[in-house]
Amino acid sequence: MNPSVTLERHGNVALVTISNPAIKNALTMDMAGQLADCCERIDGDETFGAVVIRGDAGTFCSGADTNSWRDSYAEDALSDRAYAETDQMYGSFVRVGKLRVPTIAAVRGAAVGAGLNLALATDLRIVSSSARLLAGFLRAGIHPGGGFFTILSRLAGREAAAGMGLFSDEIDGDRARDLGLAWRSVPDGEVEATALEMAGRIAADPLLATRVVRSFRLETSDQPLSWPVALELERGVQLWTQNRRLNRLAASDRAEAASHD
Repeated sequence: MNPSVTLERHGNVALVTISNPAIKNALTMDMAGQLADCCERIDGDETFGAVVIRGDAGTFCSGADTNSWRDSYAEDALSDRAYAETDQMYGSFVRVGKLRVPTIAAVRGAAVGAGLNLALATDLRIVSSSARLLAGFLRAGIHPGGGFFTILSRLAGREAAAGMGLFSDEIDGDRARDLGLAWRSVPDGEVEATALEMAGRIAADPLLATRVVRSFRLETSDQPLSWPVALELERGVQLWTQNRRLNRLAASDRAEAASHD
């Protein structure tokens, strides 16, 4: 099977699968491009209300396939080509973070290096209790990439960024949950079903999902809003949702009355 990133529909949920099982779903350059393409397709379809990203064959992603970068780095690690390919890989993760709908990473097996960055790019993580989360960069003799320290410290704080990024500590899914890197840790066989069930709740109303996740990301960003500004930001969207709800209730009441005429 050729390495690929595929998109399937589960109701209103987009299911994105990272597949390169021969090397534990390591991402090639082509796969990074396919991931970005999937994001474009999702954003172009207003019927999608959430995204779940998973790995094929029981593991999430073991990082970037360094063999696919070997020619670029052998030529010159500071070449224009090497820079462009790094942009393509990590840029695909940023694209995940900018999807217009909420995102969940369903993490089984290993999430290592760039694969861990991909999981951290989503809004929420559901992990297997036995999952292996490891930065892995320094063990390979390279500096962490993809803004690793920034995205990890935002989720779990400075100590976690130091323990995993500076000192290469590996953690399991239960520890990830305890640190705030994951919302839930569940038995391995329940990860994807749990993620899809959670995603399906908000995906049932795609327009509302889009509005709510926008507020969520603004208010939980690296430059959080003050409480009064957050209140002002949310007011218009909340009034809009209240109006939608009242209109639906009124329509339901009218339909109920008509059925008794």
